Parts: sequence; structure tokens; C-alpha cells
Amino acid sequence: QVQLVESGGGLVQAGGSLRLSCAASGRTFSSYVMGWFRQAPGKEREFVAAISWTGGSTNYADSVKGRFTISRDNAKNKVYLQVNSLKPEDTAVYYCAAGGSIYSTRGSTYAYWGQGTQVTVSS
Repeated sequence: QVQLVESGGGLVQAGGSLRLSCAASGRTFSSYVMGWFRQAPGKEREFVAAISWTGGSTNYADSVKGRFTISRDNAKNKVYLQVNSLKPEDTAVYYCAAGGSIYSTRGSTYAYWGQGTQVTVSS
């Protein structure tokens, strides 16, 4: 069992940056693939990024490649999403998830989810 709590969201101007964090509880955190998803108002949840349990492999949605970076610190049971060059279309609730597959973009492959953190980008 893994509990996930996101933080770091907020209101930022276009072009700005944020660092989202996800704190996980549970002794098996380091064995899970971790992912970030987002859901904008009126839209379906979409995959953003994923990282393998070692941190050696990552996967990104095309829409965020070159702007977002996922990382993890297994000693601290945390996963991060550095979001740079933000655009208004990045506005969404960002969710941390655990237990998926590194190259799957489907949310259904993830077993555990956090409550989300709101990111709002003003133009």
C-alpha cells in the first residue's frame, strides 16, 4: 500500500516555473514506477511523465518534452516534476501516481493516486 501527497502547485505567469513534489508513504516506494498525470477542466486525464524505480529511465508526453523533468529520491520517498516554460494550456490539476508501467500512458495501469495539486498558468 502506498499513500501519495502532492504539493508545490500554484498560480504562475506564462513562462514561469514550478517544482511539484509527491511524498509517498510505504516501504515499497522504491520498487514502483512513478508517474505524473494532469486533468484540465472539461478534459480527460492525460499522461505527463513517468520514471522507473531506479530513476534510470523516463518517459514524457510529447507536449511537455524539453520543458518538464521528472526525478525521484528513493531515500526520501519523493518524486518531483520540474515544470518550466509554462503555458496557459498547462493549467490543470496534477496527480502523482504509483505502480504503473514506464512506457504506458494509461492511467489504468497505475494502482495508487494522490489527491492532486492545482497548477494555474496565466497569460
